[in-house]
Amino acid sequence: MMESMSEEQPEKRSRRAAAKPPRTMSATTTRRALIAVAVGAVVAAVATIAIAGGFNSGENLRPSDNGQRSAATGDSAFAQAEAGDCLNWTPSDDPQQDRQDVAIVECGSEHRFEVVAPLDLANYPGAEFGPGARYPGALRFASLRDEHCVAAVDSYLGSGFDPYGKFSIGLMFPSEAAWGEGDRAMRCGLQYSSTAGTLLPFTGRVADQDQSNIWEPGTCIGINQNVPSDPVDCAEPHAYEVISVVDLSTQFPGALPSVEDQDRYLEGVCTQASNEYLGSADALRDKTLTLFWDNVDVESWLAGSRRVNCSVGKELDTGGFATVTGTARGDILINGQPPVPPPPVPEGRSLPTPLPGAPAPGN
Repeated sequence: MMESMSEEQPEKRSRRAAAKPPRTMSATTTRRALIAVAVGAVVAAVATIAIAGGFNSGENLRPSDNGQRSAATGDSAFAQAEAGDCLNWTPSDDPQQDRQDVAIVECGSEHRFEVVAPLDLANYPGAEFGPGARYPGALRFASLRDEHCVAAVDSYLGSGFDPYGKFSIGLMFPSEAAWGEGDRAMRCGLQYSSTAGTLLPFTGRVADQDQSNIWEPGTCIGINQNVPSDPVDCAEPHAYEVISVVDLSTQFPGALPSVEDQDRYLEGVCTQASNEYLGSADALRDKTLTLFWDNVDVESWLAGSRRVNCSVGKELDTGGFATVTGTARGDILINGQPPVPPPPVPEGRSLPTPLPGAPAPGN
């Protein structure tokens, strides 16, 4: 049975990939729970990103003035891209300029999209995609992605896709202007998105790498309305800081361990990592931070994912995270205020107050 630490002890939690409410447990050992508000919001954010596929800005696949694709434009590279090709471009904050230099690059170099399958809606009869058809919009593009790209990814990776891993399934589609001129060419692919949806560069083909959703130790994950966002400098406000990456295969070389077995192992490993990272066994408690870790689910395990993060942050009683400023290795502010260490834990074992009429301990 898993239980919670008392308020005087540093808190330790695990985070699951699915959104479940925290459990209510009694004191003495570790409490394993999910921060429901934060994770639920993150799941919603990732779903929104996947709907857009990161490519729904107004002019992302703009044709040349005469409506024909030119060999000198990024559109030409996109039109030639086939399964296994990797695409890259220069990101821009201006949606009118973003993705205007799409190019096919070597997958061993940095890129932002790995093509899984071409998709041309012109091959589908019916008024919905025919000449003069109305632009589908984000929700319809989401259903098209689910209808065509999910199966394409499974086929491309041989069912080795981790749905909770670092990569997401994306759909690259025409701008509204290009659609109006008859462009129906799309590409299903894999992309690496931050929590808030920024497409991050990666190297190598997805099939050749560990898909574990991890960050390098020392990475701080930003915060937006108590919900984790993109990585930021630790001097900036953030939700939590990654302190260690643990490879579960060293302890569990065979079948997927149960969540309880993972927690028992990770409690010790992450606690040791926290003591080393923060500099002492008392630092976590004195800074009133929460130690938590991820679990690996069966879908991730079957896809080959074995590594998880140990992290520290400050959980709110109402769900989500408090805002931490500064690296946990040094002085920090929590919601703009220095943390106040709790009273020292009395030496020796504390005894519970006996129930009325019960004999005193030791009698």
